[in-house]
Amino acid sequence: MQDFLRLKTNLIGLIGHPIKQTYSPLIHNLAIKIKNLDYYYLPFDVESINLKRAIDGLIALNFIGFNVTIPYKSKVLPLINYLSEEALVIGAINTVTINEGNLSGYNTDVFGVVETLINYKSDLIEKEFTVFGAGGSARAVIYALIKNFKPTKIYLINRTEDRALVIKESFREKLKFNSIEVLNLVLPDLVEIIQSSKLVVNATSVGMYPEVDDSVINSEKFFNKDQIIFDLIYNPQETKFLEYAKRSGATTINGLDMLIYQAAKSFELWTSEEFPISEVKQELGKILRDSYY
Repeated sequence: MQDFLRLKTNLIGLIGHPIKQTYSPLIHNLAIKIKNLDYYYLPFDVESINLKRAIDGLIALNFIGFNVTIPYKSKVLPLINYLSEEALVIGAINTVTINEGNLSGYNTDVFGVVETLINYKSDLIEKEFTVFGAGGSARAVIYALIKNFKPTKIYLINRTEDRALVIKESFREKLKFNSIEVLNLVLPDLVEIIQSSKLVVNATSVGMYPEVDDSVINSEKFFNKDQIIFDLIYNPQETKFLEYAKRSGATTINGLDMLIYQAAKSFELWTSEEFPISEVKQELGKILRDSYY
């Protein structure tokens, strides 16, 4: 705390609502400690009505940047001065740098997705995929898949069809990708489609703490042993979605690695320092095993 109170300490923030499930402050402050840097990362639970005032406050308090999480990854865009290439295509950001009051927005979720799946690339290249969700995270997943894994088709499943159709049109226009098929979340109609997908991604917040008994699907029958099932949620580390997948014998991946990898890219944007990935993973693993965080 004494270090934090020094006037020269560089401040980094996180805005979202809710944020009580987030590991980001733990991860970034671990990295800061390991690197012995004079930075501090602070989370802020911000109501929608206060979004602009909260960002103005971060600027006024000389924060060097901040993360953006649910539900503001797209809503914050009108407040940003510069958007990176991937942010422009995706239409959502999760990382902002502040330089003399100017805000630059990036989407490091893309890097997080690619790095998490890179060891499975030979299995995933030119296959069919299913993505649940139509928010900023789903957009980042789809961008990463198109750019790095050459999908033959992406099934995009969402409760609100109109939002998913906007994403389909956006990627058709911006990346010339014409193989997104939008489907409503009507479970009895989806078994064969999901079963046929080599990769299935939950890019929604359904099943996130504290609503740990929720899932976008309701049975292991949607999965099989030849699939890779990826849930972007990291708290809890095994969601109901992944529990069903595990019962089917599928390979399961939670969102913790993605969180660390996207954090690494954000950290480098703010500090120009290399993020200590292996050390953070090791320390974070110890903390999570020894606590109920």
